[in-house]
Amino acid sequence: MNDDHFISSGFNDRIDIVRVRYPHCIVWTPIPLLTWLFPFIGHIGIARTDGVIRDFAGPYYVSEDDMAFGRPTRYLQLDLNRISTTTAMGSINVQSVWDKAVEQASDEYEKRMHNLCCDNCHSHVAMALNTMNYNRKHSYNMITLCFWMFFRGKFVSFLGFLRTWLPFLIFMTIILGLTVMFKSPK
Repeated sequence: MNDDHFISSGFNDRIDIVRVRYPHCIVWTPIPLLTWLFPFIGHIGIARTDGVIRDFAGPYYVSEDDMAFGRPTRYLQLDLNRISTTTAMGSINVQSVWDKAVEQASDEYEKRMHNLCCDNCHSHVAMALNTMNYNRKHSYNMITLCFWMFFRGKFVSFLGFLRTWLPFLIFMTIILGLTVMFKSPK
């Protein structure tokens, strides 16, 4: 088998870009028009440990394996060792903690109205991370996730990079060209 499309940092965390499997990752994809103007804004989802992506795709709807704006162009694989698994009853499996938090957040967001500015896909992912106490924090929110993904997310491929940045660059070139062309003489 050709492993050119695989990226791995361990036995159970193989990323398969072709099959769209991103185990314990936050994934990101551009939103047409919105990302073209503001390239740090996009649509995110969170994948279970088996790589299946869950994303708050619209009012009362959390999709499974079918992101609202297409395949991911960026991802951030999180370290399962940053989940606290010690309880009063002993140690528990980190994979089950991760998956349970993703499903709890998804169950909650299937009952919510989608709001672009206040309660959206970023809020869904933040709830999952806060529920699992990722990195011993309960303060994940839309803003922190937006910038965390923008600065730390990896592109899935060069094509993913182009899908993210090319529309913005074309749009800015047109704006700049129109500005220069219509600039009034002094």
